[in-house]
Amino acid sequence: MQKKTSLLFGVTLILLGILALSGNLLIRAAGNGFLLGFRAWPIFVVGVGLLFCLPPFIFTKVRGLSGLFIPGLPTLTTGVILFFASITGNWHIWAFLWPLEVISVAMGFVMMAIFLKVPWLMIPASIIGLTGLVLQFCAITGWWSSWAVLWTVEPLAVGLPLLLIGMFKKIEGVKVAGIILCGFAGLAFAAMSTILVTSLWITRLIGPALVLALGILLVLSALARRKEESQKEAEPQGN
Repeated sequence: MQKKTSLLFGVTLILLGILALSGNLLIRAAGNGFLLGFRAWPIFVVGVGLLFCLPPFIFTKVRGLSGLFIPGLPTLTTGVILFFASITGNWHIWAFLWPLEVISVAMGFVMMAIFLKVPWLMIPASIIGLTGLVLQFCAITGWWSSWAVLWTVEPLAVGLPLLLIGMFKKIEGVKVAGIILCGFAGLAFAAMSTILVTSLWITRLIGPALVLALGILLVLSALARRKEESQKEAEPQGN
């Protein structure tokens, strides 16, 4: 335990040292080296984030520590954005990158699902993550009116992980629920992007593409199911 604790703080200090050195070189290259001590203050936020995120990798036998990813990744994301903004002086970057906070929470659930081997955690990860991606898209492009069409990502965010879990876990009811939600999301997306006059050209393209992708996924699912049934029917004959 003592060795792993030393390893935790050692790795954290190494990463912080690399970050501080990079910031130092960047500031000196810009001719503002005297401001290093002040501008590098977000490094402490990054350090807190690392202290949350590293323990699950070091203390691998304590799976419950994976819960630290949920506060750790947003803290780490905040620290990195603050560090970049402070070093460069471009604080307006928050207007474009704030949805990364939402995406980082989703990544926390993804890491928890991997470490705990609980695929059901992918459902909140999908909901939060896809919502964060849409927010990031709108923040960068300024096309907030696209929410008139992109709201359909919410049923998709629930249906897609249900469909995948049902396929891999071979739970028919869960797979059917996922198919229904994904089908509804695809049809709603295509319909909204076609009907609304105010919809953007990109949503008019994404809608049909989404329906096509969902159709391919459902066909593959049906073919896989048919193959399984054929193999089960062939087993008694082989005996």
